[in-house]
Amino acid sequence: MEYFQTVILILDATLRVATPLIFAALAGLFSERSGVVDIGLEGKILASAFAGAAAAYVFNSPWMGLIVGVLVSVSLAMLHGFATVTHRGDQVVSGMAINILAMGLTASLGNFWFHQGGNTPNLVNALENIDARFTTIVFPFAEQLKDVPIIGGIYSELLSGHFLLVYLALAAVPLSWFVLFKTRFGLRLRAVGENPTAVDTAGISVVGMRYMALAICGALAGLAGVYLSVAVTAQFLPNMSAGKGYMALAALIFGKWRPRGALLACLMFGILQAIADRSQGAMIGSVEIPVQLIEALPYILTVVLLGGFIGTAIAPKAIGRPYVKERE
Repeated sequence: MEYFQTVILILDATLRVATPLIFAALAGLFSERSGVVDIGLEGKILASAFAGAAAAYVFNSPWMGLIVGVLVSVSLAMLHGFATVTHRGDQVVSGMAINILAMGLTASLGNFWFHQGGNTPNLVNALENIDARFTTIVFPFAEQLKDVPIIGGIYSELLSGHFLLVYLALAAVPLSWFVLFKTRFGLRLRAVGENPTAVDTAGISVVGMRYMALAICGALAGLAGVYLSVAVTAQFLPNMSAGKGYMALAALIFGKWRPRGALLACLMFGILQAIADRSQGAMIGSVEIPVQLIEALPYILTVVLLGGFIGTAIAPKAIGRPYVKERE
């Protein structure tokens, strides 16, 4: 029974860790399915995390933090679109510029506004009457069923007690699949990423479709950032995205640009991170494993798994190529 409880706790932590990756991977999915590479996911996550935490603190409302965080991320997505779709700039360079901009600007503004070394104030502060953090959702009878063998642990610990954004991330996977593969909008978006010339010939705006895809990408990446600062940490910390945007892109490639595959890859990283977190202070014989090695283990194993078992991943044919409209 103790072993089963350990498994439940690891799976519970997996969901919490994987949530921002799921949002970011789905964000990259919409962008890259339309033919636009978005290396700037990392910057969008970081900027939305800062904007969300700052707005939540100022307005004393996690919902205002959510709205502002998403709007900032969508704004950066539109900036990326302006550089790469409208002006046909290099998509990788534009994405990296957004990452660098977000990294420097969040730390500078945080220090200028709040004077806490780049951090925002804690969103839960009884002395200032501040309670702007998202609270967890507890299912009915979760407390009463907690001690029931097996079922109680699954219901009370694994399914119940998460933030709203965790459930939203899980729901976003089938929703994204439906939008991309079962709607006219999704068909057009995927066609833009495969053969934009044919789409343009059919009278559909390639530029408009790519901007819509980037807007969805920005909204989803914004949810990832807000989850980190307004839900999990209840505070913005400099560089708190910690490479999650890049890991989400790796998960997207591992999942072959499909929602279900991306979800499985994000859960894989999440479970590796959860195991690493529970392995702090582990010993091999009489020698303690360095904490730095344990912290790096999820990233190392993820790269090994992606490199060794990814197979053939075929990207959208027009990805990374600016579309130039043929002259009549």
